[in-house]
Amino acid sequence: MGEKGIRIAVNFIVRMVIGTAMIFFVNEFLSIQEIAVCVGISPVTVLTSGTLGIPGVILLYGIKFYSLL
Repeated sequence: MGEKGIRIAVNFIVRMVIGTAMIFFVNEFLSIQEIAVCVGISPVTVLTSGTLGIPGVILLYGIKFYSLL
């Protein structure tokens, strides 16, 4: 694995950690506001946030809001 591969792997892991933390904190914020929308932290959501980054987290919440309509 070359330097480029290591850079891609580290970037993916950092986005996974940041995305998972964002999901956690947004869930906490929404529960404090008494809004009944919660995106669970599962392998699928972690991989989505790792692959797509912040837009992936926004996409997950958009899907959740849409499913409530």
